[in-house]
Amino acid sequence: MNAYELITTRRSTRRFQDKMPETDLIGQIVEAGRYAPSGGNNQTTHFFVIQKKELLEELAVLAKNAFAKMEVTEGMYPSLRTSVTKSKEGNYVFHYNAPVLIVTANKKDYGNNIADCSCALENMMIMANALDLGSCWINQLKWLNEDPEILAVFRKLGLQEDERIYGALAVGYADSADGLPERKPLARKGNPVEWIR
Repeated sequence: MNAYELITTRRSTRRFQDKMPETDLIGQIVEAGRYAPSGGNNQTTHFFVIQKKELLEELAVLAKNAFAKMEVTEGMYPSLRTSVTKSKEGNYVFHYNAPVLIVTANKKDYGNNIADCSCALENMMIMANALDLGSCWINQLKWLNEDPEILAVFRKLGLQEDERIYGALAVGYADSADGLPERKPLARKGNPVEWIR
């Protein structure tokens, strides 16, 4: 596929096979993220490539417990509302049991922290599509980036005192008949464009 096709056929995968992608494929995805643009070419995005099943399970429990303590409020972002509601029900796994979770962090006082992590995540999603792997943008750790228990886990993994998590990517083989991610482009229902000529 060319670049345009890779972008327009990228879809979120939320059901994954219990099969670890090859290390070189994960490496290519991470490198695509590392080559993303950053404000002033600062290159301060810090990547955590988590493949350890026990750690993924621990993070799922910590996130579920943290969300279960929250209350749904009027006007709450729909995905955050879903995280809180499902956590209260007790059956929530924020990373969809993907075999790989790539977490992006950045300097908490840096004005482009979310933007830089977002560029890296987009690059990685497109690269995953190119490699026939499914991926899904994960916001939940960003919403919990001041949670002391989650911070403690990531401090042990190398998160610096002045860093916070701003996004993550679930990656793996899609749990589909052919093992490939869904690629049928979705019609645009928003994102208006004004041409000024």
